[in-house]
Amino acid sequence: MVSCLVDHRGNITEYQCHQYITKMTAIIFSDYRLICGFMDDCKNDINILKCGSIRLGEKDAHSQGEVVSCLEKGLVKEAEEKEPKTQVSELCKKAILRVAELSSDDFHLDRHLYFSCRDDRERFCENTQAGEGRVYKCLFNHKFEESMSEKCREALTTRQKLIAQDYKVSYSLAKSCKSDLKKYRCNVENLPRSREARLSYLLMCLESAVHRGRQVSSECQGEMLDYRRMLMEDFSLSPEIILSCRGEIEHHCSGLHRKGRTLHCLMKVVRGEKGNLGMNCQQALQTLIQETDPGADYRIDRALNEACESVIQTACKHIRSGDPMLDPVLYRKCQGDASRLCHTHGWNETSELMPPGAVFSCLYRHAYRTEEQGRRLSRECRAEVQRILHQRAMDVKLDPALQDKCLIDLGKWCSEKTETGQELECLQDHLDDLAVECRDIVGNLTELESEDIQIEALLMRACEPIIQNFCHDVADNQIDSGDLMECLIQNKHQKDMNEKCAIGVTHFQLVQMKDFRFSYKFKMACKEDVLKLCPNIKKKVDVVICLSTTVRNDTLQEAKEHRVSLKCRKQLRVEELEMTEDIRLEPDLYEACKSDIKNYCSTVQYGNAQIIECLKENKKQLSPRCHQKVFKLQETEMMDPELDYTLMRVCKQMIKIPGLYLVVLSQEL
Repeated sequence: MVSCLVDHRGNITEYQCHQYITKMTAIIFSDYRLICGFMDDCKNDINILKCGSIRLGEKDAHSQGEVVSCLEKGLVKEAEEKEPKTQVSELCKKAILRVAELSSDDFHLDRHLYFSCRDDRERFCENTQAGEGRVYKCLFNHKFEESMSEKCREALTTRQKLIAQDYKVSYSLAKSCKSDLKKYRCNVENLPRSREARLSYLLMCLESAVHRGRQVSSECQGEMLDYRRMLMEDFSLSPEIILSCRGEIEHHCSGLHRKGRTLHCLMKVVRGEKGNLGMNCQQALQTLIQETDPGADYRIDRALNEACESVIQTACKHIRSGDPMLDPVLYRKCQGDASRLCHTHGWNETSELMPPGAVFSCLYRHAYRTEEQGRRLSRECRAEVQRILHQRAMDVKLDPALQDKCLIDLGKWCSEKTETGQELECLQDHLDDLAVECRDIVGNLTELESEDIQIEALLMRACEPIIQNFCHDVADNQIDSGDLMECLIQNKHQKDMNEKCAIGVTHFQLVQMKDFRFSYKFKMACKEDVLKLCPNIKKKVDVVICLSTTVRNDTLQEAKEHRVSLKCRKQLRVEELEMTEDIRLEPDLYEACKSDIKNYCSTVQYGNAQIIECLKENKKQLSPRCHQKVFKLQETEMMDPELDYTLMRVCKQMIKIPGLYLVVLSQEL
């Protein structure tokens, strides 16, 4: 009867009745043998775990509080061991958690914790009124204070671990979230000790509801914030971390237990800064981050909060506490698109068919589809996908797959390239030297950059004057599709162009030469033509030569129908003209003339066709191979004057005047 009344104490308004229930509960909890059914359910476990004597007539080896505490520790220990030597029976587990739940209202009812924390309660929570779990919450908040006694800290940790196994052990959480749990079907009343009772399940279920735009009471969200912070602060409250990361913690992160430092240490290991992390540990860490969702509110991560407090109070003081950042914003803006295009209803939904990260990969694929290619993301979602990609491109460490597959290559080729953005550029420069898996990932990211060059944040910053003066119309487009980079290339030699921007644009042009897929507009215009006419050719320059040769042959033979499509021929012309600007964009010519460039053109800068003009001026002194290539180039320019970059640049204004083009051409000839 008392147990039933305790269950409904939140609905009892009669003060005397409430006081009576509290008094009776305290009396019952003074001796575990008075707790209904507890002795029958846990008799064998008490003996097996050596938690005291239950033989009638013998003096108990421990007080009631110590017996229950011993059983609680046994239950917690079992969850943290892969092959526990002793296991608590299912009946006793339920009884232990039930006792913890009944004592969740008033910390006086948890005898062991009460006696362990009496002095600490006076020190930290003197003004906190007992009841409704308030003292527990106050002590939890001070658990890592220097003056907190180890005995109390240990008792609090055991209590928190029980809450992690069954959220009902927290009175405030169970009360504040009761209606929300029922509304969003996050608990099963008939299975109080099933997985639905775990704190992690509750948090993820309610977080999912919040991210979908559902209304969760402010009281419940406040409790969720407290317990997400609690899990983030102390890794030992997550059995999966203890089971899967024990070796990594001992090897890399020993002595960093407090205030979330262990988890931050493990994150550094994941990023490759302190060794390697096993797959099981990585999965456990990823699951915990999903449960705590620290991206939604910086206050959840106490280590981050303390480290950045001064910045938060100054540079970020205009941002309201709790505003969602990073992935939670992506979730909120893209939930509908994920459901519509990726056939998933839960952001953290994972299975064999939907592995971690699959939802974002799906959104990324749809973000860059054209209207002709089919369904695309909403404008809001696409902006968030681009934001995440921009962040990842800035730092290789933000792209876990890139860092994981390219760790050896980063050390081998890019050990001195540590500035933001330099690592990826270095990997692109050494693309042909990379391991296959690393090359594929770098290639995919480079292909993406060719479509949306705004991902290259450093380049965009350096090229801001040119963009504002010459490319603002394409820079403001919702869909880039390679237009912005093409504009930057065309205006590379404007007076407003600065050295950093010119170097960045040229670097990207050189990277594009390694694979025709890296030139988005060229790829989209000529993909079908390449597959049909130039199969198995990868390098852009070879593809351009192949297609150009086909166009020339069809023209000379007066073919009834060109084999190269019209849209490809137009884009092919753009690529041919761009390649004439810098000798390095024509690898065969550049390789043949390297020594001659060093001998005769060492003081001449690359770009603006200056090296090519220098070689022409010194044609009689060139090595035979270089002379042959330069002669071949001049022959091509005679047949097609538009490929003479210097001619077209110097005579640009005159050519625009009707009737003068032929005069200029005849004078040049």
